[in-house]
Amino acid sequence: MENQEFIEITSMPRIGDNAPDFTAKTTKGDIKLSDFAKDKWIVMFSHPADFTPVCTTEMSGFAIRKPEFDAFNTELLGLSIDSIHSHLAWVNNVREKTGVYFDFPIIADIDMKVSKLYGMLQPNESETAAVRAVFFIDPKKKIRLIMYYPLNVGRNMDEILRALEALQTSDEFGVAMPLDWKKGDKVIVPPPKTLQEMEDRLNDDSLEKIDFYLAKKSL
Repeated sequence: MENQEFIEITSMPRIGDNAPDFTAKTTKGDIKLSDFAKDKWIVMFSHPADFTPVCTTEMSGFAIRKPEFDAFNTELLGLSIDSIHSHLAWVNNVREKTGVYFDFPIIADIDMKVSKLYGMLQPNESETAAVRAVFFIDPKKKIRLIMYYPLNVGRNMDEILRALEALQTSDEFGVAMPLDWKKGDKVIVPPPKTLQEMEDRLNDDSLEKIDFYLAKKSL
């Protein structure tokens, strides 16, 4: 039993792994992860169950702010362990009650295939409901960031968007992001790797230097 649990834990996707491919039924028809456009990022997120209060606020948050994800060239992909009929009824109910439309695919993971593949089922939290997981997947289908929340705590949409922008900015400019970074803040220049690079850094007046290993610049 201990060996079995160890295998299950270590087989969960990790940052830097290729995103496990799958085919699934969704509210937008059948999809295959590897068929998503090659230039698109994907934010895939799970929720415990349809017709539940916290999940309704979260899914509404993704729907309301979908234009911001569009601006980051990012597809949204939801999931819960519910049937396609439940998903459709919930989408329609929320639209009727609040005017918010979940206009992105939601996986009907009734067989728990995708949930198990991505470690969304965590037995000490629940054996039948997916935790609130968020996977950031880049255009090369690499997992770049993972967030896990328990069933009783909703996610922070500002942080999800901030992290997405930070990842994309880091890729574009080859820099790192300091604590609480947001667009317009200075970024961290990678530390020098040789003595000559260290000397060049110390003599570079264009940077804000705390020391040779910690320097910032504006983009």
